[in-house]
Amino acid sequence: MSTPSSIQAAQADSIDPVIHYHIQTKHHFNRYARSLGYLDWANQPNPFRRFEGAQLIPLPLLKPDEEPLSPAYGAIYERGAIPCQPLSVPSLSRLFEFALALSAWKKAGESEWALRSNPSSGNLHPTEGYVVLPRIAGLDVVPGLYHYAPREHGLELRAEFSADRLACLLALFPTGSFLFGLTSVHWREAWKYGERAFRYCNHDVGHAIGSARVAAATLGWKMVLVDGVDQDTVAMLLGTDRKGDFREAEAEHPDCLAVIWPGCVMHQTSVVNWSEAAKLPLFLDSTIVKELADGTWYGKANRLSGEHGVHWDIIDEAAAAGWKRITEQHSVPLSRTPTNDMPRLTTDADQSAGHIIRQRRSAVSFDGKTSISASAFFHMMQRVMPRAERPQLERPMPWDVWPYDPAIHLLVFVHRVDGLTPGLYCLVRDLKKLTFIQQAVNSELTWTLAPGCPDGLPLYWLLEGDARKLAVQVSCHQDIAGDSAFSVGMLAEFEGTLRERGAWWYPRMFWESGLLGQVLYLESEAAGVRATGIGCFFDDPVHEIIGVKELAMQSLYHFTIGGPVEDRRLQILPPYDHLRPRS
Repeated sequence: MSTPSSIQAAQADSIDPVIHYHIQTKHHFNRYARSLGYLDWANQPNPFRRFEGAQLIPLPLLKPDEEPLSPAYGAIYERGAIPCQPLSVPSLSRLFEFALALSAWKKAGESEWALRSNPSSGNLHPTEGYVVLPRIAGLDVVPGLYHYAPREHGLELRAEFSADRLACLLALFPTGSFLFGLTSVHWREAWKYGERAFRYCNHDVGHAIGSARVAAATLGWKMVLVDGVDQDTVAMLLGTDRKGDFREAEAEHPDCLAVIWPGCVMHQTSVVNWSEAAKLPLFLDSTIVKELADGTWYGKANRLSGEHGVHWDIIDEAAAAGWKRITEQHSVPLSRTPTNDMPRLTTDADQSAGHIIRQRRSAVSFDGKTSISASAFFHMMQRVMPRAERPQLERPMPWDVWPYDPAIHLLVFVHRVDGLTPGLYCLVRDLKKLTFIQQAVNSELTWTLAPGCPDGLPLYWLLEGDARKLAVQVSCHQDIAGDSAFSVGMLAEFEGTLRERGAWWYPRMFWESGLLGQVLYLESEAAGVRATGIGCFFDDPVHEIIGVKELAMQSLYHFTIGGPVEDRRLQILPPYDHLRPRS
């Protein structure tokens, strides 16, 4: 039996392997990270996982004007502005519609492919969603674990859990709580991206955390990562450790769990549903999880590809090294009676949140001329600020989902922002880290607050000049990085964080960057422009721009925002016409 000290020693020993993975999978001007080198179309992975033999419970396909209604986009950021919806089949349907469902189909000739509410690298969608539902009045489903099937917009019953034991597991959480889980099929990304796929899978976990948090907000619900749980417990609860259920099918890597519950404030009141002294646990009782896992299970996973070709052992090694082996019995105070002191930033009151979520796309090309106003740009920068000085559950949505202080900061290439000088800027997302960042980069950089910057926004001007060619060059020569209004590189506090917290924090750096990306995706749509994530960039040349010292900081994800050029050859089709009865 492992002791806490032996577990901590194993975690320490795994830090160098994840750093090795990160260095090995960098792109360089003269060498890209290893991949197959071509697309094996005959074995392209099926983007839809199903469990044969598991009962599928269809969720209703709700129209925009059906209850629960989608609120105005700006309202989801205003504390207490949205009435809490009861947990019901329609509200669950809305949750998954805005979190993980299909948002449209694209068609070109005889080819069709689906888009989803949650973004994905290469539209490959390695992320699978699960929900653990207790017995709740008004929710006529068996207590247990359900897998979300996005093509069918339904829930597959994977396991029946004891209602009493499940109630015990959730007893320390607010009334009406249920659990939400995410897993990754690494093969879906490795098929195209080779050894770099582990990075992209974790970006997509972050995207899905963000899309789920926003979806919960549209219902007046709260959501927090229950990230004190060790990964073996996550695997047990989500069934990913059941080798017989996957047989020859591609494995799922258990990533994270979150708790979702009705928001603490009733609409237009200041009534708190629980004691102000209450704490929200960020862990689960593993003993009860083991008891639940002894319940009745259903279904066998479908195989996604006929053949796999190259197997990327380095991905398995990174996943094993980054496996969280410890349980942290942390908790956070449940919010006091909230005050709505956040400034209203949005001017998009006429757009519903559902409209913004459904129309989100990844741009494939920008026009090279569209600019945005300084106010729109500053607005986006404010949205990605987590207010780290606040208690977690009093931080602005969606940052209240994230149980850590920020470790990601933005290197911003400003190209076409009206009233803002082109050049290189840095957004310090936690002002306590300013000195660390300054010491980690070239000491000759100028650190001047950006002209016109709103009070309290730590956006610093580093270098003046046209950065378009530079942005293109370091983004694997992709014009989209320079044809935009601005682009960003997400810089993580890297080696020090891993040495302090453990190798299991490596995936979480990518989760945070994906969560950041989801905010930028939606904010871009609300501003009338479009965004796209860039996973292909030359790692060390990015660091050289500002003289990053060794591994103090590392760029994990790039993003670019501008005026999209639409491909008129493509047809856009509704997401669920294939499920509607034909007249």
